[in-house]
Amino acid sequence: MATRLTQTPEAPTEPARELVSYDPATGEEVGRVPRREAEEVAEAVARARTAQKAWGALSFRERGAVVLRARSLVLEALDELAELVSRESGKPAAEAVAMELVPTLDLMQFFARKSERMLRPEKIDIGLYGLLGRTSTVEYRPLGVVGIISPWNFPWAIPLGEVVMALMAGNSVVLKPSELTPLVAVKLGEVFERAGLPAGVLEIVTGDGSTGAALVEAAPDKLMFTGSVATGRRVAEAAARRLIPVVLELGGKDPMLVFEDADLPAATEAAVWGAFANSGQACASVERCYVHERVAEEFTRRVVEKARALRQAGGGVSCDIGAMSSERQLLTVEEHVAEAVERGARVLAGGGRAVGCGERGWFHEPTVLAGVDHSMAVMREETFGPVLPIMTFRDEDEAVRLANDSPFGLTASVWTRDIGRGRRVARRIEAGTVMVNEVLYTHGIAQTPWGGVKQSGLGRTHGRLGLLEMVAPHHIHVNRLARLQDVWWFSYTPGAASLFRSLARRFATGSLLQTLLISPAMLRRYRERKGRGAKR
Repeated sequence: MATRLTQTPEAPTEPARELVSYDPATGEEVGRVPRREAEEVAEAVARARTAQKAWGALSFRERGAVVLRARSLVLEALDELAELVSRESGKPAAEAVAMELVPTLDLMQFFARKSERMLRPEKIDIGLYGLLGRTSTVEYRPLGVVGIISPWNFPWAIPLGEVVMALMAGNSVVLKPSELTPLVAVKLGEVFERAGLPAGVLEIVTGDGSTGAALVEAAPDKLMFTGSVATGRRVAEAAARRLIPVVLELGGKDPMLVFEDADLPAATEAAVWGAFANSGQACASVERCYVHERVAEEFTRRVVEKARALRQAGGGVSCDIGAMSSERQLLTVEEHVAEAVERGARVLAGGGRAVGCGERGWFHEPTVLAGVDHSMAVMREETFGPVLPIMTFRDEDEAVRLANDSPFGLTASVWTRDIGRGRRVARRIEAGTVMVNEVLYTHGIAQTPWGGVKQSGLGRTHGRLGLLEMVAPHHIHVNRLARLQDVWWFSYTPGAASLFRSLARRFATGSLLQTLLISPAMLRRYRERKGRGAKR
């Protein structure tokens, strides 16, 4: 069952056995949860493995009914959930609704209603072998137990999407949330419990990095990890020792390319939202902006004006930008900005910690930088904060070269009124998703795949490709003409050897006409094999 949220423990708890969640906007305690040890994690995986058998035996309709009941409960508690997400992550409550709850409400209904169609058995075209009475089918079966290690930047949307996909595929789930936002995951577990999800099908194990490591060691049947490249490597290495397949979403350094014919009012609004939403703490945030030199001055002026107009405050009040999720992340942002300035970058807006947002909160001003280049960390490493560095380019080739000059490849965006050029440039960019005249939000479209290339990770979530990560394909091959023994079976005679050479030259072309030319030799081989069988 899910861990219960407790604001005040009934009995004293050893400090090492619990986690305290703090509001990053105020520093106030939000609540406490247990820090699960390795033995408890192993027990959770064992319970999930036992519970999965009955859950996986249910129909898609029965599993979908539970997900849709959970969806109704989310709608009933919309404001309460948004407030909890806001208090744990620091983002504005309105943004929690827009970027976490709305997309997942759509995701829940989509997978509840469409998973059966997306996972129905598929007949495979096996070419000329079909003329020999053969058929092949792929069926999709649950993996078993799916382990999910989720991040703090979208504490509701990221794990919920993966939980729903895993459940609809017939798996059970063990979810380990970030130690910075455990209470949101606890609430997620409570929602599914109230919706009637059987005990053990969704286990929530709260804790720190050691709890996540214990989940890997407990050997679920697949691991879904979202986080940093460094931690993702450690997860992959540990999983490889046990041959556990993984899906890794490891962040990005996403470029935005603005061409000279772009709609500048729309492009500048998009750049500001794409860079500063969630305080820039999205793996698909606009972290590099490349603007054609003809329009760079006007584009930058508009961006600076809009950035300075943004309202920044604690997540519980009306504002555009909230707090950073942790002091460690705030320090990373400060280091990147300071290093860029030392190397010659110019601060056009923001540039440091926000004042007037509370003495104990972790706030960084929305910051616009010019005069940047690829020698700077702010253009190479994932900043994960409200910083928008702007460079110029001369032509399409240079824009593409700059966009691809990164170890990351999650998303990118191209801005132009010429949709043909937009598609052409999009095909040249090394990223899992490239948007034309859009930024950031495609994680919110449940129907489309999500994932990257290069150091942005492995595998996909969302859409049919994401759902296929949650199942094991099983191939079933049937011979409907078993009485006709295969011509390639023993024994090998001179006639058989001659036929095999003809198979190589004609049958293997895939041409029906070429195969008909050797049908007399195949019939002779059938008679030869039948005669030998009768003598035996």
